[in-house]
Amino acid sequence: MKGIHFSDTISIMEYLALRDAVQFNRISEKQAESGLRGSAFITVAVNEEGCAVGMARVVSDGGYVAYIADVFVHPNYQRQGIGKAMMRRVMEYLQMRMEVGEEMFVTLMAAKGKEPFYEGYGFFNRPNERYGHGMMQWLKKTEETRIQE
Repeated sequence: MKGIHFSDTISIMEYLALRDAVQFNRISEKQAESGLRGSAFITVAVNEEGCAVGMARVVSDGGYVAYIADVFVHPNYQRQGIGKAMMRRVMEYLQMRMEVGEEMFVTLMAAKGKEPFYEGYGFFNRPNERYGHGMMQWLKKTEETRIQE
């Protein structure tokens, strides 16, 4: 991680470029801006040239629910400990938000094959004997979009 420092800000264009670099779904600038603004916590790995090379963010209700989103590192900077450093920062932030004895429901959606990385931070796979499958969808609005009844 030589030459890497951490920031709490990222430009919309840097964010979109990082998403492209790790082949995340494309989103509009408007969505990116709104998503970043609505984040409770952002950590950004910045190289010696001042370019964002990784980021992670937390979306939260401010109470007991938090979602860890957009944990990614540019392919040229992977396997250098940047992801681990960002996750340590995320988990420290979440711990600081709680009082002694409180619990927080923290969730994330791991990229395929990355589950072992998150298990190192106490996350577990679903389904299991207590919890069902996590579920998701990519909702897309079209001219013909109708709400299902």
